[in-house]
Amino acid sequence: MSIVVVAFLLALGVTVFYLAVRHAVYDGLNDRGATAVERLTDDARRVGPRGRAELAPEAPGFYLLQVVDDRGTVLAASPALAGRPAMTTRRPAGEHTRLTQTLAVPGVSSRVYIVSERVRTPDGWRTVHAGSPMADFEDTRGFFLGALGVAVALMVALAGLAVGRSVRRAMRPVCLMSAELAAITEGEPIRRVTVPESGDEVSELAESINQTLGRLERLVERQRGFVADVSHELRSPLTGLRAQLEVALECPEDEDWPTVARAALGEADRLQSIVTDLLIMAKLGAGLRLERQPVDLGELARAEVGRRRRRVPVEVEAAEGVVVDGTRAHLVRVLTNLLDNAERHAASLVRVSVHAEGDTAVLEVADDGSGIPEEDRDRVFWRFHRLDESRQRDSGGTGLGLPISREVAVAHGGTLEVADSERGARLVLRLPLKNQ
Repeated sequence: MSIVVVAFLLALGVTVFYLAVRHAVYDGLNDRGATAVERLTDDARRVGPRGRAELAPEAPGFYLLQVVDDRGTVLAASPALAGRPAMTTRRPAGEHTRLTQTLAVPGVSSRVYIVSERVRTPDGWRTVHAGSPMADFEDTRGFFLGALGVAVALMVALAGLAVGRSVRRAMRPVCLMSAELAAITEGEPIRRVTVPESGDEVSELAESINQTLGRLERLVERQRGFVADVSHELRSPLTGLRAQLEVALECPEDEDWPTVARAALGEADRLQSIVTDLLIMAKLGAGLRLERQPVDLGELARAEVGRRRRRVPVEVEAAEGVVVDGTRAHLVRVLTNLLDNAERHAASLVRVSVHAEGDTAVLEVADDGSGIPEEDRDRVFWRFHRLDESRQRDSGGTGLGLPISREVAVAHGGTLEVADSERGARLVLRLPLKNQ
């Protein structure tokens, strides 16, 4: 494409240059022809109606001269046209007007540039013609166009070589990046591509690729850690379930099978909870767009608190009209996780409040327990991470409740964090209010 553009520009430049030269040549011919015609007008007035006078050329190049009457009879001519008919039958429309034309004249090897003018004489109207052969110009034009054609071809070839070299030089870093990307394998740490020092679009591309590789590496690391955590969490209840069944089968007649079944059912419930949480996290991680609808957080909080009895009283203080656009089932899961977490750590009371702050809906769940140490406020949102107190209070937890709640909040364009509290823990969910 670049070679085509260069060739087009060169051809356009050659054409413009040729037209400029041609215009200059014809302007010169026209000026010299006008001089020759002006000098012929005096001769035309002296030529009689029957004379075949000889005209002497005076203007450079214009040596083909004729004086012709209205009948087309040549009354006077220069030596080069002696005894020949009129060079042209065309004549100017009126006195003091000139006619220029280029045509072939019998006996002349090249085309002739003719300037004609009509003159009033005592013997009637006369037309004077001054002509200049264009052999030199045509030869020069042919040579000129041929030379320019060769020059254009040479320049196009040089431009093609230059463009090809530039493209290869520009593509060399891209080829290197392609080879480096191809060398990255699944079993090795994700490397980075070489960033050229050119500071152009190619270097920006390399930096973008490295940023993408960095995000991909972090994603792979999270996936590996997640798989390891899942394997560990699933192995524990499966191992316990298998051990209980193996012990019971060693002496089946001595076992209390209802007790064994209840223990196995407890481990199965834990497995079911882990798998359910994993499915929710997988959907959130895949970025699936779930159907949303207006949800009143105050109404949701009151309904969820009154759904079942809890170990400690739960107080609800919810403002009216705090509506968000969300997936109701996921928001119910968030509220349930927050309430279960608060109930697990509360000493005597759990408080739930819902209100609006500007264009943000705020749901707070607070307890009067021992609280969450400041250094652990981020850790509680790690997958499968459980604080020592949580393990002591509830050994059957999955460690996924708060991480799922935070991911649901992020998927809804909000946040979930542990806030400061005078006593106990206070978790704050913030979501965008629905546009009215």
